[in-house]
Amino acid sequence: MGQPTPALPPTPGPARTGGHPHTPDWWRTAVIYQVYVRSFADGDGDGTGDLAGVRARLPYLAELGVEALWFSPWYLSPMKDGGYDVTDYRAIDPAFGTLEDAEKLIAEAREAGIRAIVDIVPNHVSDQHPWFRAARSGGPERELFHFRPGRGPDGELPPNDWKSEFGGPAWSRLDDGEWYLHLFAPEQPDLNWAHPTVRKEHEDVLRFWFERGVAGVRIDSAALPAKDPELPDFVEGRDPHPYVDRDELHDIYRSWRTIADEYDGVFVGEVWLPDSERFARYLRPDELHTAFNFAFLSCPWDADRLRTAIDGTLAEHAPVGAPATWVLCNHDVTRTVTRYGRVDTGFDFATKAFGTPTDLALGTRRARAAALLSLALPGSVYLYQGEELGLPEAEIPLDRIQDPMHFRSQGTDPGRDGCRVPLPWVADAPHAGFGSRGEPWLPQPADWQAYAADVQSADPDSMLSLYREALRLRPVLGDGPLTWLPAPEGVLAFSRAPGGPVCVVNLAEAPAELPAHTALLLGSGPLDPRGRLPRDTAVWLRR
Repeated sequence: MGQPTPALPPTPGPARTGGHPHTPDWWRTAVIYQVYVRSFADGDGDGTGDLAGVRARLPYLAELGVEALWFSPWYLSPMKDGGYDVTDYRAIDPAFGTLEDAEKLIAEAREAGIRAIVDIVPNHVSDQHPWFRAARSGGPERELFHFRPGRGPDGELPPNDWKSEFGGPAWSRLDDGEWYLHLFAPEQPDLNWAHPTVRKEHEDVLRFWFERGVAGVRIDSAALPAKDPELPDFVEGRDPHPYVDRDELHDIYRSWRTIADEYDGVFVGEVWLPDSERFARYLRPDELHTAFNFAFLSCPWDADRLRTAIDGTLAEHAPVGAPATWVLCNHDVTRTVTRYGRVDTGFDFATKAFGTPTDLALGTRRARAAALLSLALPGSVYLYQGEELGLPEAEIPLDRIQDPMHFRSQGTDPGRDGCRVPLPWVADAPHAGFGSRGEPWLPQPADWQAYAADVQSADPDSMLSLYREALRLRPVLGDGPLTWLPAPEGVLAFSRAPGGPVCVVNLAEAPAELPAHTALLLGSGPLDPRGRLPRDTAVWLRR
């Protein structure tokens, strides 16, 4: 490692282009911001985020420098699972606004150089969906779901032993004795993707939103919709799995791809699979464009394991020519600042528990370094709302928890509401600037004002300022493949172009000497008095 030169003021990066609206492969390198509408910004002051609130905050998002917005479901829904229980894909839930509001938001975002990505949930619908209401009454619509008689002398046992992703059996029984399948909550009956009506409806919904100007679609639980028609009991190790990653899915996504190609639209799939070869099949040129990288998201704060996750991700994408996606947090997982401040810095749904000790100062330092690490990697980056503010996971009072994961676990799982708390915008305003009249739908912690966007905008050392500068400078890193550079144990160092800027992240105990460089472009924290990189700190260097 060479001797460091004194840190210089950041070199101005390329002018922000507002998302490069005419670049056809924008999605290969884009920074995409996830908007959980219910908690982003409240335009009418009733305590629930809405589309008017998002429209009002478009200047904030443009200044941040993101190129697209992924909207979690904004459709008509009873909200039994945060909107992932959809009643009507062609209608906006009144709590969020109207279809006209959505069209205005899509158009206004595009004018600001920001694309829109909507969320589609193909595995299931709400039990209030017209199809299921008719099916519940015994109509022919039962063929659109998975209805079966029960087992046991009187049909009192579920048709098979499948378990819900939220805990408990994956079956519920109607008054007429028939059982229906729901891999999630009972209010989310699974669709029968072997039925042509189900396929046609979703193809029509894709066209509906592409016609309204969206640039892409995020596919929820993308590996789950197809089921073994026999619905057999689950047997550990048996291949193929009765409902995960079945081969029939690929024909579905090929048909979707032909529709997306008509509109130059893109897909990103939520694909949780441990088998890299099976994962890559979803990214073949005639299927999905991208898929979320959960190996990186769930990886502990450890240099060797992070490097393995990065190498593995790039290797599994290489054969199909798809770009990797990098994400630190989303609406389902513990916020990064909190996760990195715990003894177990990885993420696993099974390990979530109330009262886990957390060092937020440590977690924040690591989250700042992780931001520079993820933004320097080749591919696209997904940024969950509030991560740019350094928000921690909130502890929700028991009487205010709404997440079905909590209730299905008999109260042992704290659920996902802690990462869904409404954002703080203005420190000295009621509810930190989220809603002027109504109490926010989830309570904000007492110290939320300290994280408010207006306070952070005025602080050059804040998390928000770090993200803004990182997104401004990101193009300087280049668009080439990652090349690892020699570094001490516990330190990650790489470049994206021969002789180009270098990203260095120190996860070791001791400060690290920096490689020879001509300028410090950006740091997640200050160097030590000897110009070394402290523990849990990252820098971008010009060579």
